[in-house]
Amino acid sequence: MSERHSFNYAVVRVVPHAEREEFMNVGVILSCQTADFLNAAFELDERRLAAFAPNLDVGELRAHLEAIRLICEGGERGGAIGRLPRRARFDWLVAPRSTIVQTSAVHAGLCSDPRRTLQELLRKMVSVPPETS
Repeated sequence: MSERHSFNYAVVRVVPHAEREEFMNVGVILSCQTADFLNAAFELDERRLAAFAPNLDVGELRAHLEAIRLICEGGERGGAIGRLPRRARFDWLVAPRSTIVQTSAVHAGLCSDPRRTLQELLRKMVSVPPETS
């Protein structure tokens, strides 16, 4: 049996108008301390996004999502936040905010492969299921 690690994750949401409290899930951030893992995965369905928020600047949204990815990666490219320890970066990324990109509450679980778990969460929480006839 492979080793199990505890992890925390949050869903990344696009919130075009915070006052309306409507959102669309576009990604997941996963932190697994014991596996030295912090990463984010995104799936941006631009057609769905255009129907949800037709006036949204998709280029600006992509820049926000790329900033999250760089902060997860750590180092100079992630700016001042990217230089923080891994756990502090996760805490900063999931802190409540009222901007166009927000995260859900933090959830916990156990996994043996954080990278695979991140992809499974992305599929479950973000991907639009294929239409069935």
